[in-house]
Amino acid sequence: MRKKFDLIVFDWDGTLVDSANAIVFSIQGAARDLGVTEPSNEEARYVIGLGLSEAIEHLFPGLTSQNLFLLSERYRHHYLTQDKKISLYKGASEIIRALHAENFLLAVATGKSRAGLNRAFKSSGLGSFFHASRCADETFSKPHPAMLLELMSQLGVEANRTLMIGDTTHDLQMATNACVSGVGVTYGAHPKENLETLAPLTCVESVTKLHLWLNTNI
Repeated sequence: MRKKFDLIVFDWDGTLVDSANAIVFSIQGAARDLGVTEPSNEEARYVIGLGLSEAIEHLFPGLTSQNLFLLSERYRHHYLTQDKKISLYKGASEIIRALHAENFLLAVATGKSRAGLNRAFKSSGLGSFFHASRCADETFSKPHPAMLLELMSQLGVEANRTLMIGDTTHDLQMATNACVSGVGVTYGAHPKENLETLAPLTCVESVTKLHLWLNTNI
């Protein structure tokens, strides 16, 4: 039977990697360092998936460009202190390796920087399994469709043959904006009820259930 999709695009943080708490900690730590109002856990989790500049500007409106820059630098400092403790979700590596073995094209669309994703590829051992990737410092941030449009163009795949998998409304809105099907995972940054407003093909509660869904639906 012919596959429904040729290209599977994954978000990174909160989808393949258990990093949401580290991101929240780093955002809040940066706010404390500069003496500005510390975002709540919910507020900080909302911006996961955006590029760092967009996330900082959303959380701290009205600050000078200098203070926004300093917040970004302090965020990077706090995140790097935890970087080695951040790991793939159990079962995530198996999903990527299985899809690769089945000759799907695989890509990553992430709010991370290129330097950050390269570190993550190396530490996870998964970099060689992806055929392409786009980062927030290379193109427009989610939910703009540019990441998906560029990946599809690079790999020669049409929108109706592409699937986006992510844990935030930014991921699913990007998919909608690019006319691409989406799957939401509810074990990451955004709750199920928020993801469902973007009408994904499905929402799954665990990596195991994601693997099962992929096995029978793509």
